[in-house]
Amino acid sequence: MGAKPVVKWAGGKRQLVYKLIEYMPKEFKHYYEPFVGGGALLFELLPKKATINDVNDDLICIYRSLANEEYYHLMLNELDKHEFNHSEEYYYKVRMMDREPNYKSLPIWVRAARTIYLNKSCFNGLYRVNSKGYFNVPFGKKEKINTYDKDNMEIIHYYFKTNDVTILNGDFAKAVENAKAGDFVYFDPPYDPLENKNSFTSYSKDNFTRDDQERLANLFMELSKKGVYVMLSNHNTSLIKELYKDYNIHIVHAKRVINSDSNGRGDVEEVIVTNY
Repeated sequence: MGAKPVVKWAGGKRQLVYKLIEYMPKEFKHYYEPFVGGGALLFELLPKKATINDVNDDLICIYRSLANEEYYHLMLNELDKHEFNHSEEYYYKVRMMDREPNYKSLPIWVRAARTIYLNKSCFNGLYRVNSKGYFNVPFGKKEKINTYDKDNMEIIHYYFKTNDVTILNGDFAKAVENAKAGDFVYFDPPYDPLENKNSFTSYSKDNFTRDDQERLANLFMELSKKGVYVMLSNHNTSLIKELYKDYNIHIVHAKRVINSDSNGRGDVEEVIVTNY
């Protein structure tokens, strides 16, 4: 039985998850997801052996709290407190926490609960940071909020506790260093911007550049040579088609729902690239 993401994330794959499953290898040994984000595919599959990674350390605080018995219950207590105290004034007080000099040394369950609370109560469920790495989304004007679904949280907590899952917080290339023939890597990087739309890539303060897209394509090729199954999602742009022209490119249509500008929402063409 699959689970659902605990946060709404830019580029989240909830709506495309069954398409991804359709294009996945039928069998594999170890699952790798170096840009895990909201983890829609991971939580649908619940693989027995997995390595997940994201550059966003607030997000990784959530997964590490979910994986630890003590931190898990402390995080839920924090979330209950946030729900109880919720108001516009309270929201902005919590949002300011990452400006404090000791923010990075706060317990991870405190940072995890803050991230989930802000995600559920901010405008449009958007995770966005400014150039200094501070969360800067305005209040979402909800009078009452529900920060988590207890049953879903329990499934994910149990999954992390009873399976072999490594949780990393660093560069995407480092996350797949141990991938071997027969393993499966799913890349869901920040997308190459579409020519005519405002693309949203600032979910971490270090934007994903064209050079990063090229570095990722080289890594895709290296993994392919090792016999690793590799699948990648991105926008259907000329750069992406050029970088992956030697592989299978499947075009799919997705609805873009997270964008503060309504012109950036609507149907977009995406690609699912596979090396098998």
